[in-house]
Amino acid sequence: MEGQSSRGSRRPGTRTGLGPLPMPQGVAQTGAPSKVDSSFQFPAKKSTALRPLEPRITVVTWNVGTAMPPDDVTSLLHLGGDDDSDGADMIAIGLQEVNSMINKRLKDALFTDQWSELFMDALGPFNFVLVSSVRMQGVILLLFAKYYHLPFLRDVQTDCTRTGLGGYWGNKGGVSVRLAAFGHMLCFLNCHLPAHMDKAEQRKDNFQTILSLQQFQGPGAQGILDHDLVFWFGDLNFRIESYDLHFVKFAIDSDQLHQLWEKDQLNMAKSTWPILKGFQEGPLNFAPTFKFDVGTNKYDTSAKKRKPAWTDRILWKVKPPGGGPSPSGRESHRLQVTQHSYRSHMEYTVSDHKPVAAQFVLQFAFRDDMPLVRLEVADEWVRPEQAVVRYRMETVFARSSWDWIGDWRSSWTVGFRHCKDYVAYVWAKHEDVDGNTYQVTFSEESLPKGHGDFILGYYSHNLSILIGVTEPFQISLPTSESASSSTDSSGTSSEGEDDSTLELLAPKSRSPSPGKSKRHRSRSPGLARFPGLALRPSSRERRGASRSPSPQSRCLSRVAPDRSSDGSSRGSSEEGPAGLPGPWAFPPAVPRSLGLLPAFRLETVDPGGGGSWGPDREAPVPNSLSPSPQGHRGLEEGGLGP
Repeated sequence: MEGQSSRGSRRPGTRTGLGPLPMPQGVAQTGAPSKVDSSFQFPAKKSTALRPLEPRITVVTWNVGTAMPPDDVTSLLHLGGDDDSDGADMIAIGLQEVNSMINKRLKDALFTDQWSELFMDALGPFNFVLVSSVRMQGVILLLFAKYYHLPFLRDVQTDCTRTGLGGYWGNKGGVSVRLAAFGHMLCFLNCHLPAHMDKAEQRKDNFQTILSLQQFQGPGAQGILDHDLVFWFGDLNFRIESYDLHFVKFAIDSDQLHQLWEKDQLNMAKSTWPILKGFQEGPLNFAPTFKFDVGTNKYDTSAKKRKPAWTDRILWKVKPPGGGPSPSGRESHRLQVTQHSYRSHMEYTVSDHKPVAAQFVLQFAFRDDMPLVRLEVADEWVRPEQAVVRYRMETVFARSSWDWIGDWRSSWTVGFRHCKDYVAYVWAKHEDVDGNTYQVTFSEESLPKGHGDFILGYYSHNLSILIGVTEPFQISLPTSESASSSTDSSGTSSEGEDDSTLELLAPKSRSPSPGKSKRHRSRSPGLARFPGLALRPSSRERRGASRSPSPQSRCLSRVAPDRSSDGSSRGSSEEGPAGLPGPWAFPPAVPRSLGLLPAFRLETVDPGGGGSWGPDREAPVPNSLSPSPQGHRGLEEGGLGP
């Protein structure tokens, strides 16, 4: 069973992401945490949810032509079929020409764009969680993974490169997400290259620019081609040369596609462009995916009558043994890639392009599957005092005072689509017991009432990702008025606490203005507000910012709030920890590039930025009245931060 437990087959005991554990003896019987039994022994480290050394990856590319999303993308994502379709472990989705008019970009900055919402809603019930996302005007890249794989995904970073208008405009270029998956460095690159038959050399130059400018931080792979495996896909815009329109259509209608392969610009370039050395692609056994009359499966009947072409492509490259040391440090163990399918989807007619999907199986010679944090929780919470979580850390894990443990509804009910979908949280306070075992308790007022299946996860502030998750467990708490009044009385018992602080503890409170939460609100990764905006020049020095061939200006100086001992904040010129949780601590960040100006972006004046790469910075431990840990990065930068 793929990491989820059937409701009818639950066993008593505890739930972890690593199999059932015995019930701890030190579980609190009151609302306050009890002392942890330091003699408790965790079981041997193992994973029951992972396929042995053969993760499956699905890659999708689609030029959506500024269209509205369709109602259903089930067939495109190969979900619910008879070919073990929902067996994918990761799914990468690259979109091009998403509507990026100014009014749409402002709306997408405030809320998640409709295309991202569509895919999150479709994949949530299949246990997929959005790991990272990055947007550059109309080019979007979304990376999903099964939630129980999250503890084995590390070092997630994004980058983007503008190549339109000499590097000042993002209608063309590339966006990427890189990460370490089970100890192997993977990179997903979604590109939209220049159009038209005579722009083949310009497409090559743009691809070289993207490869040269995109750089990542950390000790692993720094350039795109330094990764163990690279997936390159998108609207690459290569055309079919020599043949006229009538012959191309004849070859398509008579199913003689092989006659067109040899004149495909990308196929010809593979043997002449050194930059394409090592890139592989499956056979083009599907009809050209461009250009169609919108709403039909007929090729262009307009006055232009553009010639059909395979503009939408998916390629991959495995780093060769002679290509330098493996980022994993294990030179002799190279991964292997097998493509199981490569096809277009003619059933989608909202765009003049057809989407293309490919399914891969990766063979790993080794797999790092030791979670940095292992969580343990009772099989069911029927009383508030049972809401106790025990967790153990590996000694190599650099914890932060801003780490937190969240509670999510399981994917087959409401959907655990993204880490911002949590319904409750508690700060991961670190009271040393035996060196690496700790215990925390959820407050009664923060717990969801009623009955449902839930998942717990440990979010690392430094790594900006969930690094520990449990198997699903049940919460069955009373919803009577007496329980509510008890909760209310306990919530107002402390003296000197202001009501707005208590309001922020409400399970579904996400509003930066205490007591004024909006009725319709998205808790997905695109959520951003505009409490204070600054128009900044772009900067190539900032991590995660767009890189382009054009010269960039320096950033304005940042102003960070200064957190006092009582949890309040005031202006300070010192740099605080990146991504401090909560709009009460700092104003939420605005996506770094709204595509409004070619060389400028709207930003909040805050201390944002990426997660820390150095050792844990000593930040004050947040008190229990701090607001929920909201993210400092929007959909532009991606990342799994809350």
